[in-house]
Amino acid sequence: MGARILVADDDRKQAELIRLYLEREGHDVLTVGNGRAALDQCRARRPDLVVLDVMMPLVDGLDVCRILRAESNVAILLVTARTTEEDMLLGLDLGADDYLTKPVSPRELTARVRALLRRTGVNAGSNKPVRRVGDLEIDADRFEVRVSGVQVHLTAKEFGILELLASEPGRVYTRGEIINRTFGFDYEVSARTVDAHVVNLRRKIEADPAAPRYVQTVYGRGYRMADQ
Repeated sequence: MGARILVADDDRKQAELIRLYLEREGHDVLTVGNGRAALDQCRARRPDLVVLDVMMPLVDGLDVCRILRAESNVAILLVTARTTEEDMLLGLDLGADDYLTKPVSPRELTARVRALLRRTGVNAGSNKPVRRVGDLEIDADRFEVRVSGVQVHLTAKEFGILELLASEPGRVYTRGEIINRTFGFDYEVSARTVDAHVVNLRRKIEADPAAPRYVQTVYGRGYRMADQ
């Protein structure tokens, strides 16, 4: 079975092209043409992934991203004409998992969607054990993270980084290793982007993000999960 995907884009031709490519991959795809409809359909249908154009009427894509991330851990792929690194980091700060600039290659978009779905565990069919580090629990099958029994909502990339570090507590992963293991070989990303995800991750799981208990920085090397 494929995933449930929502495509939100006011460019009807582009939305239909994306829909055709994703349906060829076996996914169930719904398209909408504005941000308000995107929010309504996400709340009603609970998709596995949202392809979200930034420039949309009624509610723009960045506001939709921020609202969705506050409500759920759905995977979000932003599509935009904005190309600066600051724009990309803003989207990531608001909770997007991936970022694709126009003009969009449908083949690249479907590859990014496949990578995101792998990392969120949709239709993975695995039975991974729940990882525990101190009061932190990482349930890969349910795509859930709990701290002291309280669930916290992570993006797909944040979850991937956390799961990687927790797979071998105490081991230091360089930013390059994190990119290769978490973002995928087809993803062009900088070390700064990894740092931005780690900052957001710490805000969610650490009691004091400035003095992290779990995700620790090893200066000059990378990051590690504390060996507790």
